[in-house]
Amino acid sequence: MDHFGRFERGPGAPARCWRPEKGGCTPGVEALAVDGEGLGRSRGGLSTKIHLAVDGRGLPLRVLLTGGHAGDNPQLLPLLDGIAVARIGPGRPRCRPDAVVADKAYSHPSTRQAMRDRRIRFVSPEREDQIARRVARGSRGGRPPAFDAEAYKRRNVVERCFNRLKQFRDLATRYAKRAAYYQAELTIAAIILWLR
Repeated sequence: MDHFGRFERGPGAPARCWRPEKGGCTPGVEALAVDGEGLGRSRGGLSTKIHLAVDGRGLPLRVLLTGGHAGDNPQLLPLLDGIAVARIGPGRPRCRPDAVVADKAYSHPSTRQAMRDRRIRFVSPEREDQIARRVARGSRGGRPPAFDAEAYKRRNVVERCFNRLKQFRDLATRYAKRAAYYQAELTIAAIILWLR
């Protein structure tokens, strides 16, 4: 016995018990990663990715949810297809922006071609692997795409909008179980940003 009158038994049960190695989620948690709920496996576990289109002032125009493993580039065209800005006077809503400013994740030849087909100016730096592939092809690789560095400096309005959305604690951590609830919370947060 020690000087407090307790038996000296060594470390307690949690330190002595055998535990399985860490290596992912339990099957019950894995079953939550279903299609349609915006949950997907990424480096941090099950997560949701928010795809966001904003106007020049940094106010959200359209939001899409996908699983955390989904890529950014395939979501660009569905994101743009859902935007319709009403005109002040009579006429149809405006569906085509003057320019789309995006980061390197959206820089793909198919995306650039789709933007040219829609007659939308696309500002995005070319990725290093795409530059190397174009240079390796020589004269058949074509010329580099146009890049406006001054227009690209305005890309931070998207990041600032994400930072404003993260001020809503529930959006930053996704407490909502269903994607429809999470989408509704995003919509309410966007309305609050528009009303400020």
